[in-house]
Amino acid sequence: MSFLDDIKHRYKGGNIVEKLIYINIAVFIATLLISIFQGLYKGEINWLVEWFSLDDDYTTLLTKPWTIITYGFLHDGFLHILFNLIALYFIGNLFVEYFTQKQLLTFYLLGTFFGGIMFMISQNYFPLFKGESYYLVGASAGISAIFIGITTYIPNYQLKFRFIGFVKLWQLAAIWIGLDFLGLIGPNAGGHFSHLGGALFGFLYVNQASNKEINIFNKFISLFKTKEKPLKTVYKSPKGNFKKETNTSFNQQQIDAILDKISKSGYDTLTKQEKEFLFKQGKR
Repeated sequence: MSFLDDIKHRYKGGNIVEKLIYINIAVFIATLLISIFQGLYKGEINWLVEWFSLDDDYTTLLTKPWTIITYGFLHDGFLHILFNLIALYFIGNLFVEYFTQKQLLTFYLLGTFFGGIMFMISQNYFPLFKGESYYLVGASAGISAIFIGITTYIPNYQLKFRFIGFVKLWQLAAIWIGLDFLGLIGPNAGGHFSHLGGALFGFLYVNQASNKEINIFNKFISLFKTKEKPLKTVYKSPKGNFKKETNTSFNQQQIDAILDKISKSGYDTLTKQEKEFLFKQGKR
């Protein structure tokens, strides 16, 4: 199997997080190759970046409306894409433990969109925070939407770091947002505004969905909850009916306790017996 065939196989077999990573890497390599062939120097922009990055001028957006999304697949330098894709890998894989893969893509794209809107507003209406760059690239707004979205849902989920110990997700999110606020007074103020725009979308989407009782995780949770059925007359012995009803009620109590544990501490904190019990109940 050739190298390209191996890449295609890995792409097809990967989840949405891995596919987004492959796409970002492919676009980055294409950008580098175009720069080399054009003989560009540092600071100059090749045609791919110029055509797909988001300009801070509203008139440019009218002629290139796709840039409100495509900028989220471009990166300015190796370290830029490296840190973004590392964050996407770890945050994204945590995200798909609670969301569907389709929902992750939605958060990535809409986070990118709202991040672009915030960038243009900041650069045109807040001159005090206007950065040096007139165009925007990077996946950070989409990643911020994913990170803040999952943090809003499971704020007390704990991650273990070597030499530090357990850290709650909301604490990491606070640092993440804090760094963006500090960046508003730097040369990349527009970029940090876009991160905050993506983060705001992630928070509002999950928070408002929960408040309206249309939580996007209801479909997942409903797999493990028994549906209420209308009462009807059954000609069986009272003893047998009582036993069945008691078992069903006890099972439901166990399910509710496990789901509550997941929402507070994460799926990984379940014991092996709890995972097996939840799996068996989900197949009924």
